[in-house]
Amino acid sequence: MFLLAAVAVLSGCGSNAAEPAKPAGDKPATDAGQSGKKLVVGFSQIGAESAWRTANTNSIKAEAEKRGIELKFSDAQQKQENQIKAIRSFIDQKVDVIAFAPVVETGWEPVLTEAKKAGIPVFVSDRRPQVPDDLYVTFLGADFIKEGQMAAEWLIKKTGGKAVIAELEGTTGSAPANDRKKGFAEAIAKYPDMKVVFSQTGDFKRANGKEVTEALLKSPVGNTINVIYAHNDDMALGAIQAIEAVGKKPGKDILVISIDGIKDAFVAMTEGKLNCTTECNPLLGPLLFDSIEKFKKGEKLEKRQIVPDGQFDETTAAKELPNRKY
Repeated sequence: MFLLAAVAVLSGCGSNAAEPAKPAGDKPATDAGQSGKKLVVGFSQIGAESAWRTANTNSIKAEAEKRGIELKFSDAQQKQENQIKAIRSFIDQKVDVIAFAPVVETGWEPVLTEAKKAGIPVFVSDRRPQVPDDLYVTFLGADFIKEGQMAAEWLIKKTGGKAVIAELEGTTGSAPANDRKKGFAEAIAKYPDMKVVFSQTGDFKRANGKEVTEALLKSPVGNTINVIYAHNDDMALGAIQAIEAVGKKPGKDILVISIDGIKDAFVAMTEGKLNCTTECNPLLGPLLFDSIEKFKKGEKLEKRQIVPDGQFDETTAAKELPNRKY
């Protein structure tokens, strides 16, 4: 199975409210370190929808504490309106840096324009929003399209280019759902005997993955599928429960492939229930705050920082399992 390592985003420094706004990516307007003032970072997190997201949150919180950074953390519970409220609150509080992982791709330009006018640099983590480049300093994260392509390439080799596939999509409108679907579809397009016959969102949640798969397996199309491609491990693990509930063997009767690389996925692979996962590394705290420090020093950051992908499948899971930190 393929394992993609992906990463997420991050931060800069804000200016005094009385100073004119500067484009995101300019030299920091203030240097909290030199003034002796503790750096204040506002971070808007998507939620706690999966084990991946929980590990991501823990990494960010732990790294902020380690470096003595004051972290104002907001859990949006997977609602964009909550993230927008949080970002506006950070602006009102005049934090030095705003960082966020956008729950969906669109709808961010107004609030990020407000942050720019306030002179507060914005760093994007994990998922990119569809906004002009001058509204954020840098994006750090995975190449979700490539993740989908890697999952498909593994499946092509495993099946010889013949499969009837059910796809469990992530949150509707989110970058990983859009891109993992696109990358997978592009890779199998050359293989006429590989067809996606069912596609429905499971919102990146384990319980939803189980529920959607239960309904699928009771439907006429459910009798035809021999592969489930899930946009994350949690939905795949839910699907495995549903497959077992109808007396079939996940990993054998129905191949199951996914993306993220959480520890539970590796356990499932060692048990022969999950066939492949592409890793998207959630431990982004160090990278986030390294980027903050570089920006404070006036170092130029690339607009997009992509972390290399890794790969694992059922043949390598047992060896890697002891190394899993999340």
